[in-house]
Order: sequence, then structure tokens, then C-alpha cells
Amino acid sequence: MDFIGIKPVEFKEGYAQFRMSVRPEHLQAAGRMQGGLIVALADEAIAHAMVTLLSPNEAITTIELKSNFLAGVTAGELIATATVFKKGDSLIIGDCLVNDGQSRNVCRVSATFLLLKNKEKIKEKKQF
Repeated sequence: MDFIGIKPVEFKEGYAQFRMSVRPEHLQAAGRMQGGLIVALADEAIAHAMVTLLSPNEAITTIELKSNFLAGVTAGELIATATVFKKGDSLIIGDCLVNDGQSRNVCRVSATFLLLKNKEKIKEKKQF
């Protein structure tokens, strides 16, 4: 996600943290950070937290995403901290809290991802 400036910070089992500087081109007409970009940051963090728990033959794809915007942002840096809530047989649920780098919560995101098994077989099917 280099084109919007999302950068990895830290990865652990079931955990990921990313950061993103607020740029002038990220602001909407009212001068605040565009909400979809904040959600994209959170989605990336959640997905990477989940990837830390996958076996080599598993992959994931987002099937549901819910966001709660808590505060507006006009400048500075956003920090997205994501954790895996639960990994089941077919679904993985994750949560992310995005703050402004000064401990002010900006957005909370919850996501459900579909767990794709036998990743090699899935790739083979796509080639036909």
C-alpha cells in the first residue's frame, strides 16, 4: 500500500501494527482525512495480524468490515493496531484501533475474513 503511504511497524503472533502519515492529498473537502483511507489502513493491519496465524496452505479474503469513526484527523500520523479475535475453521475475526499517534482514538474497525484452505489448489484453478 505504498501509494497511500501505509508502512509496517511490528508483527507478532495474532498482532500487527501499521502507520500512515496524513498527507494533504488524503484530506476531503472539509479538510479532514478521508474515511476510506483510514479504513484501508485498518484493513491492512487486520489482514497482516491474521496472516501471522496462517499455515502455508491457507489464505484469506475480507468478507465483512465494520468501521466506527470516533474523531476527525487533519494532520499528523495514524497508528493502526490490530489483533485477531478468533480463528475458526472457515472464518477469522479481527479488530483494529486506529489512533492519531497521541493516544486519541480515531477509528475502530472489526472485520471477518474467509479462511481459504488448500491455497495451491485455489491457485491452480485460477490458471484455467
